[in-house]
Amino acid sequence: MRLDHLSYACTTNEIADVVQRIGSDLGGTFVDGGRHPSFGTRNFILPLAGGAYVEVVSALDHPAALKAPFGQAVHQRAEDGGGWLSWVLAVEDIAPVEARLGREAVRGHRIRPDGVELCWKQIGILDTMESPQVPFFVAWDCEDTEHPSAGGANSGISISAIEIAGDPQAVVPILDPGHLLEDIEMRWVDGDEPGVSAVTFSTPAGSVRID
Repeated sequence: MRLDHLSYACTTNEIADVVQRIGSDLGGTFVDGGRHPSFGTRNFILPLAGGAYVEVVSALDHPAALKAPFGQAVHQRAEDGGGWLSWVLAVEDIAPVEARLGREAVRGHRIRPDGVELCWKQIGILDTMESPQVPFFVAWDCEDTEHPSAGGANSGISISAIEIAGDPQAVVPILDPGHLLEDIEMRWVDGDEPGVSAVTFSTPAGSVRID
């Protein structure tokens, strides 16, 4: 189990500005990730060092965005003003997570603008919607497909700390928050709303905090 990515939600009208702002702050380059047809969303990806990435995602004007839980979560976060949506953990085998949550993972896929198809299974977004400090899970399952973090264009940028508002005990049934990520500090902070409140990055220009 490791940190796979962090999702930042905004409206479709704002996505270009958000991508430009975060990319400029971090000194990194986002790439167009394409659309998620089954979720009614689209994203831009900032690959990072350590096999992780940042996703800026928006809900499309599409029926799936109001039916699929992930589309609903993105839409609601954007309508509430936008910002960090969740932290996402990668697992090799998603079956134990399915057994613990008592339901099956949902399949997702997207085709990048370069024609490469990415496939995965994800589970736990319903729990994240109910308790935003809780992560959800992904397992990548397309053969011969590179992870979104591949490429190395932003290999000098990495995540150093994640600030999460809420009750750390809420994630105890899922994982031990004090021993989850070897190279990333998990900071539990006070906040008006639970969930990821800020992320600190190490960059060639120094430490950058994005809330």
